[in-house]
Amino acid sequence: MKILVINAGSSSLKYQLIDEQTEEVLAKGLCERIGIDGVHTYKAHGEKYVTKNAMPSHTEALNEVLNTLVDKKIGVIAEFSEIGAIGHRVLHAGEVFSGSVKVTPETYAQMEELIPLGPLHQPANLMGIKACEGVLPNVPQVAVFDTAFHTTIPAYAHRYAVPISAYKEWGVRKYGFHGTSHKFIAKRLAEVMGKEGKFVICHIGNGSSVSAVDNGKCIDTSMGYTPLEGLMMGTRSGDIDPSVIETIMNKTGKTINQAISYLNKESGLLGLSGVSGDMRDVEIIAYSDEQSERADNCRLALKAYEYRVKKYIGSYIAALGGCDAICFTAGVGENGNEFREHVLEGLEWLGIKLDKEKNGKLFRRGEENIISADDSKVKIYVIPTNEELMIARETKETLGK
Repeated sequence: MKILVINAGSSSLKYQLIDEQTEEVLAKGLCERIGIDGVHTYKAHGEKYVTKNAMPSHTEALNEVLNTLVDKKIGVIAEFSEIGAIGHRVLHAGEVFSGSVKVTPETYAQMEELIPLGPLHQPANLMGIKACEGVLPNVPQVAVFDTAFHTTIPAYAHRYAVPISAYKEWGVRKYGFHGTSHKFIAKRLAEVMGKEGKFVICHIGNGSSVSAVDNGKCIDTSMGYTPLEGLMMGTRSGDIDPSVIETIMNKTGKTINQAISYLNKESGLLGLSGVSGDMRDVEIIAYSDEQSERADNCRLALKAYEYRVKKYIGSYIAALGGCDAICFTAGVGENGNEFREHVLEGLEWLGIKLDKEKNGKLFRRGEENIISADDSKVKIYVIPTNEELMIARETKETLGK
């Protein structure tokens, strides 16, 4: 059976076709500018193809994908019937779902009710489901939620210290995100170590989050009611005094929505450095010999980013009551050798000892690495995340039930 994994955005449709037995990615691609002019980037057989076709909606985008997958020259399957299931990344599970679910009229209606918790992403995810329902009506679909892995967080950790009515009436609480990635890494760590344990997982990319996992269950995570809480990120501020929002509004005349956008899109690494929200751009200047205010800002931004990750690692080790392994994943986590070194520096007293050679010249990019010293009590890993594969596995497991 082949599983089609879909991540639908408001004007995009990202996908992979995965063989459920071998877990091989047969093809993958991205339809962009849906509703505008339509651009389809498709990768298969080690080649890349780009086509432009009108895609007024996600339905036309899906038809474009399917027709490409069965194309006699560049396709990877002979007919649509080889697609046995479709797995969708869906943002929010709320408190309704504790895991992945088969899409039915009832579960779809429940996902629609959760739109207020994810007004930007949830509707787009549901559009992807509707498109598949129209084009492949007999193929079972599964919703894999970005927040579901965090539903095991206990109430004392996920509830905010606000009036009870805010929670009961509006659902104001910590939900956490990047759950598919954290779950993939937690499972892989247990496989690599040969046992479950107490893990701190650092998903560090343009969007970043840290989770504390105890024997396969998440007990806390850094993102909250929205992805804005937690670590400083590429363009997000992360943890901040809420009164800062009032100051931003008073000083600039921004509306509340504009102020939140300011914290989501103009802050973080971009805001502190004044240069870029991309770690690579900031590092080039920060590690150069340049002596300027711009370079000082970049160095400060990097230091601030590293410091916040370090703080979360320490606090989650305390919450776990110990730690068996720390794992770095996602773009910066997987590729930032200096970043990892600086984050872990000074944590030796906790039994966390980095082997700089394993983290440096012996490091193999794109592969699983153990970078802790042989005598380190806490193992340190770098494991590439694979959210699409996790969605395929969840789809297979859910339908198997």
